[in-house]
Amino acid sequence: MFSPCLRGFPPGAPVSSHSPKTCRLGGLYFKIYNTSYHITLLKNLPCCLIDFPCSLDFSVFQWALTMVFAIEEINRDRTILPNITLGYRLFDNCMRLQVALRAATTLITGMDEVLTESDCKGPPPVVAIIGDPLSSHSIAISRILGLFHLPMVSYYATCSCLSNKLQYPSFFRTVPSDAFQVQAMVQLIKHYGWSWVGIIATNDDYGQNAAKSFQEEMNKFGCVAFIENLPIVSEGAKILQIVNTIKHSTAKVIVLFSTTVEATPLVKEIIGQNITGRQWIASEAWSTSPVLAREEYFSSFGGTLGIAVRKGNIPGLKNFLLQVTPHPVSRQNLATRFWERMFDCKFKDTTSMENTSALFDVKYCTGSEDIRNKETAYTDVSDSRASYNIYKGVYALAHSLNKLASCENGKGPFENNSCASITNVQPWQLMHYLKSINFTTHLGERVVFDENGDALAIYDIVNWQQGSGGRAEIKSVGVYDKAAITGKELLLNEGAIFWNFPSGTVKSVCSNSCPPGTRKANRKGEPVCCFDCILCTDGEISTDVECFKCHPDFWSNPERNRCVMKQIEFLSYEETMGIILAASAIFGSCLSFGVLIVFVYNRHTPVVKANNSELSFLLLVSLSLCFLCSLCFIGQPSQLNCLLRHIIFGVSFVLCISCILVKTVVVIMAFKATLPGNNMMKWFGVAQQRFTVFLFTFIQSIICIIWLITAPPAPSRNTKHQNAKIILECDIGSVTGFSFLLGYIGLLSLVCFVLAFLARNLPDTFNEAKFITFSMLIFCAVWLSFIPAYISSPGKYTVAVEIFAILASSFGLLMAIFAPKCYIILLKPEKNTKKVLMSR
Repeated sequence: MFSPCLRGFPPGAPVSSHSPKTCRLGGLYFKIYNTSYHITLLKNLPCCLIDFPCSLDFSVFQWALTMVFAIEEINRDRTILPNITLGYRLFDNCMRLQVALRAATTLITGMDEVLTESDCKGPPPVVAIIGDPLSSHSIAISRILGLFHLPMVSYYATCSCLSNKLQYPSFFRTVPSDAFQVQAMVQLIKHYGWSWVGIIATNDDYGQNAAKSFQEEMNKFGCVAFIENLPIVSEGAKILQIVNTIKHSTAKVIVLFSTTVEATPLVKEIIGQNITGRQWIASEAWSTSPVLAREEYFSSFGGTLGIAVRKGNIPGLKNFLLQVTPHPVSRQNLATRFWERMFDCKFKDTTSMENTSALFDVKYCTGSEDIRNKETAYTDVSDSRASYNIYKGVYALAHSLNKLASCENGKGPFENNSCASITNVQPWQLMHYLKSINFTTHLGERVVFDENGDALAIYDIVNWQQGSGGRAEIKSVGVYDKAAITGKELLLNEGAIFWNFPSGTVKSVCSNSCPPGTRKANRKGEPVCCFDCILCTDGEISTDVECFKCHPDFWSNPERNRCVMKQIEFLSYEETMGIILAASAIFGSCLSFGVLIVFVYNRHTPVVKANNSELSFLLLVSLSLCFLCSLCFIGQPSQLNCLLRHIIFGVSFVLCISCILVKTVVVIMAFKATLPGNNMMKWFGVAQQRFTVFLFTFIQSIICIIWLITAPPAPSRNTKHQNAKIILECDIGSVTGFSFLLGYIGLLSLVCFVLAFLARNLPDTFNEAKFITFSMLIFCAVWLSFIPAYISSPGKYTVAVEIFAILASSFGLLMAIFAPKCYIILLKPEKNTKKVLMSR
C-alpha cells in the first residue's frame, strides 16, 4: 500500500532537511513500488517533508496528481496486478540538472541515511522511474540509470538523441521523438510552400539536436535563413540580437524549438518591439502553453501553427483533482502549499505566524474554500497532453509488471526458460517486458514502444486563434500520423486555420519561383534558395529550374515554356517569290518557243540561213529546257525532283553552250573558208557539228550518271542554318559530282567566250560573233556572281538564287543572240534580203 498523503522533499537534501529551496515544481520523478499479498515493500520510510517558498505551477501539480490518479485506478482494477499494490514517490527537479541528478541517485540508492546488511538484499529501492520532462536532464540521468538497467519512462523528453540505445539502453518515452516532430514540421512547411525559414533553438540538447535535424531535412527542399541559439539563462543582449536578426531577415516563417520558460523573454521582447508579419511554427514544448497563448501577445503570435503531443480525455481525472484537500497541520505538505497559492492565503501557524500577522495584513485560509469556483491550469483537463502521457507511462509499467507476474515457470524469457520473481523484481527484468509491451488504453489508443523505445509518432497540429471576447485559444486543426499511408501523413482542416495576415497565408521565399521560360542562377555567397531568373536562350525551354533544349525538329515559343514544331520552309508555288520565278520560267520557255516558231516560219530567209538554222533551232530548244528546269527547284523537295533538277539543269545548259560553241566555231571557219585555197569547211560540216554537240552533251551525261550512282542528291531537313525553321532542301550528295557538273559548264562557257572574243572583229556579214561574245559575257558574269550569293543566302533563298541565275543566264543568251535577228525578221523585213546582207 502507499502512503495516504502526497509526500516529497527537496531532492538532494537529507530527509530531515528543511532548508529553503528557490525552485519551482517543474519536473516529476514517479517511482513504482510493488507489494505482494498486500505486504508493502515501502517499509521504514518516514513521511518526507517538502519546502517550497516559491509559487507552484498549477499545470505541473496536475501532472503529479495524474500519476497518483493512474496508480489508484490500477490498484482498484482487479484485471491487472491482482493482489499487488503500487506505490510512488514524488520528487522535484527544480528545473536544474544538478538537482535532477541528485534526485535520481537518491531514488537508485534509497532514502535511508544509514544502510544495513539487509538493505543490500531483496528488490532494489525502485524498479522504474517516470520522468524527466526535460531532454537535457533525461540525457544525464539515463546515462546513470543505463548502468543499472533501470527503466526510465519520460513523458515529455523529445530529443532524438535519446533514441540511441547504445547510449541510453534503459530509456523509454510515451512522447514521440523530435525526429518525428521535425518530420511533421517539414511536412507542414512543404504543404504551404515555405522554402525560406529561420530557426531559433534553445542552447541545450533538446534545441540543438532538433535544430540540426530540422536543418538537414529543410535543406532537401528549401533553405535556412538564419539559426539563432536561445540562451537557457535569459541574457538581455542575446535576446536583443535574436530579435534584431528576426527584424532584418526576409524569412517570414520562423521555427522555435524551446520550452515555455526559455521562450517567454524572447516573446516579450518581440511584443515590446511590435514585430509582426511573421508566421511562427511552435515545437511541442510551447505550442500549447497558456502562458504564451495570451490576448496581449496575439498581435505578433496570433495564427501560430504548432506541433503538439496528442491529447486524451482521461475519465474521472477532473473529479479526482477537485478532491484535493490541504493539511494545515503540516505546512510542508505539497497540497497545503498548493492551496495557499490557489486562494492567495496562508494557513495559521502558531509557532511563526503570530508575529507576522501583527506586521502584515495576512489573509488566512480556512480549508473550506471551494476549488470548483477556480478556473486554472490545474482544473483544466480539456487539453491533457503531458498528463495523458503520464497516464500511459504508468499503465505501461503496470502492464509490464502484470506480464512479469503472469509468467509460467518453464515458459519464461530468461535463462533456462525461467521467470522473474514478483517479490524480488530486478529492473532489468522489468525492462525486458517493457520493450515488448503492447496494449490499448481505456480510451482506445494503442501503446507500444519501437526498437528505440519511442512511442508511436502521432501529433496534433494546433493553431492559436482568437476566441470570444478576444481570448486566445489553442485549437487542433489537423493531425500528423507517421504510420499513415505515404503522402497522407499530414491531414489539415484548412477551413479551421486562422491566419494573422490580411491576405491569408504568408509567403516565405528568398526568391520567387522563376516563371516558365527562365532558369535559376544562384547568387554568389548566398543559399541556393536565393537566385536570379535568367531567360532561356532560343531553342530552350524551362518549366522549373533548368533550361533544356528542344528536339531538333522543335523550337521554343516566344515565352520559352513550350517546344513547338519548327516552321517548315521551302520555296513553294503558293508564295509570291515562287509564283514570280515560276511565271518567269514559263515566260522564258514560251518566249524561246515563240522565237523558235518565228525562226521555223522564216527558215528560208537570209537572216535565218546565215545563222546556221539547224543549230539555232537546237539552241532555242535547249534554252527552253533551261527555263523549264528551274521549275524542278520550286516546290517541296522529293526524291524525284532532287534527282531531276540538277541533271536537267546540267544537261540542258551543256546542250545550250555546246550549240553556241559550235556556232562560234562555224563562224570562224566560215570566215577562214573565204580565203583563197582554204578548204576547212569540208572538215566541219553539218555532221561534224551535230557530233560535236552530241559529244559535249554526252560527256556531261556521263558525269551525271557517275554522280547519281556514287552519291545521288536526296531530300534533307536542314535544322542548322536557321534555328527556328526546318529547311527542306536537296542535299547534293557529292560535292565533287556537283563541282564537275558546274565546272564542265564553266569550261565550255570560257572556251566559247574566248573564241567569240577573238572573232569579234570579223566582217559585218558574219557579225554573230559579237552577239555570242556579249551573251557569253552575260552568262559568265551571272554565274560568277552566283557563287557568293549562293553560299551566303539562307534557307529557301539559296534555291531562289540558283533559279535566278538559271533564268538570268538563259534570258541573257536568248536576248543577246536572238533579239537582233527577231528585230530584223519581225520589224525590219525589208532588211531580211540577201542583197542587204551581202552589201553589209
